[in-house]
Amino acid sequence: MTDVLRRGRASLAFSFFAQGVAFALLVTRIPAIQDRYGISDALLPAFLAAVPVLAGVGSVTTEKLVQRIPPSLLLRWAQPVVLLALLGVGAGDATVELAIALAAFGLAVGALDASMNMLGVSLQRAYGRSIMLSFHAVFSLGGIVGASLAWVGAHWDLALFVSYLPVVVVLLPAAFVGSRWYVDSDDPGPVEAQVDGGGGGVVFKALLPLCLVMTFAYIGDSTVSNWSAKYLQDVLGSSEQLATVPYNVYMVTTLIGRGLGDLGVRRFGAVAVVRAGAVVAAVGFAVVAVAPGAWVGMLGFTLLGLGLCVLVPQTFAAAGRLFPGASDAAVARLNVFNYVGFLIGSPLVGALGDAWTYRGAMLVPMVLVLVTLVYARSFAAQPDRYGGGHERPRTADVGRGSNGL
Repeated sequence: MTDVLRRGRASLAFSFFAQGVAFALLVTRIPAIQDRYGISDALLPAFLAAVPVLAGVGSVTTEKLVQRIPPSLLLRWAQPVVLLALLGVGAGDATVELAIALAAFGLAVGALDASMNMLGVSLQRAYGRSIMLSFHAVFSLGGIVGASLAWVGAHWDLALFVSYLPVVVVLLPAAFVGSRWYVDSDDPGPVEAQVDGGGGGVVFKALLPLCLVMTFAYIGDSTVSNWSAKYLQDVLGSSEQLATVPYNVYMVTTLIGRGLGDLGVRRFGAVAVVRAGAVVAAVGFAVVAVAPGAWVGMLGFTLLGLGLCVLVPQTFAAAGRLFPGASDAAVARLNVFNYVGFLIGSPLVGALGDAWTYRGAMLVPMVLVLVTLVYARSFAAQPDRYGGGHERPRTADVGRGSNGL
């Protein structure tokens, strides 16, 4: 069983890595994609918004599908679709071809994100200790690798297809082979059947705090992703070159924070780690808002990476603890709210910045992140479910591998 878990953890970690690479290659080459297909600035937001919207649809669909087929099977086929859709983005010539490729990418990403986190939650339960942050740390590492490859492609003026093809050729077969060792949970049914009292209202009430935390975390994340460069250059007066640094620093500190985060959860508990992350992230936004110059602003974005990085993985883990007999469905529902936060964050900050000031706009995600403190108790282990407030392995959770392997 130990070998099964180790192989399952390694193969799932590679899936997180591959997804980080693919997503970074898409979002960091948006200017090149826009130029290739001749998309106007007015039309570009519609294309960009379609991806998270369709990803939400994919996540909701995954909730229904996992009642009939194991999450490992969904992940096994969703990941190749994501990689091939990325290649399609680079291979097309007409706008309609781009729309089809992005639609496939969005739907598959929703299924991929949901199924990856389902397997991560069930593996954590089987291990009996916090390992969820390590999967998201590998995703961050993939994002750094993908962004670096995108920089190489842009620096050498490579066509999108030429830039994407070697990555897909390497990652696709490796992910498909690794999928043989995924480990599924023994998840008996939909969320409603696992909650005392039944009914969707009870389920929504129980899951709502985690949905809000997920949304607020992604509002903060999308603020950094979309506005850090503009903020440093236009508000803090940095050079164009220096303005590209904050996001890279944010990604590196996210990787470091997630790499160490599981140790913090094991030592201090999930509630303490989430509270600390929310406070550090809020301080980071405050520093960015009052920064007198670019280097102090860089410090703020560094703190944001260290603070925000723990919230999303711990939110998925908390959903698994809250509904131990229906974690797959809970994770799928919760996953929708990461796309909600992504859709809200960038337009919210932009609108506030135009109507007010961009310094003032940074205070809004700061307040939203602080609201996490109100819901921190939702991240506690459930003593009545796990005994003594600690997670413990369940043999049923590790009894079957992907597709019977």
